[in-house]
Amino acid sequence: MSAQPEPGLLAAAMRAAEESLIKIEMAGGITTWEAMPGPKHQRLVKAIDASVQRRQGSENNCGCYSFMDVTLRFPDGSFKRPDVAIYWREPEDDNNAIDFLPEVVIEVVSQGYEAKDLQIGLPFYLGQGIKDVVVYDPSTLVVLHARRDGTKRLVAPVDLQFECGCTCTIPL
Repeated sequence: MSAQPEPGLLAAAMRAAEESLIKIEMAGGITTWEAMPGPKHQRLVKAIDASVQRRQGSENNCGCYSFMDVTLRFPDGSFKRPDVAIYWREPEDDNNAIDFLPEVVIEVVSQGYEAKDLQIGLPFYLGQGIKDVVVYDPSTLVVLHARRDGTKRLVAPVDLQFECGCTCTIPL
């Protein structure tokens, strides 16, 4: 079990990392970093975010609020910045990490950082209680859509439906 950094120290480290164009995350005591993503990655994330909508006929009460690259703080002190997070209600408009869980997390894999999203992120998110976790590898077009009851392996482009009542499209 690893010690959790003080919130002020953590915030300072995250600001310094961003200024150095590095993205830092900590999941279950495992700290990871990656270079800030390039234009292709950003284009894909933006397209996915823009496609999020409420599924027609859905009886669920999800607001389908989506956010790109927002910092999430988990009950165990972990923090991550998924490419897209979808919420049932809109988080407060402030500069702090969001401290309630999204319904859906979507990660777009960057080359060289596959383990961060697949081996660390995917099981971590599911273990924290996130209902739908999507990991998209644009280099292979493989889309993993994971839920508590199992994982589907799909190929992009694909339309996805989430337990909360939202949908999105994973593009090429």
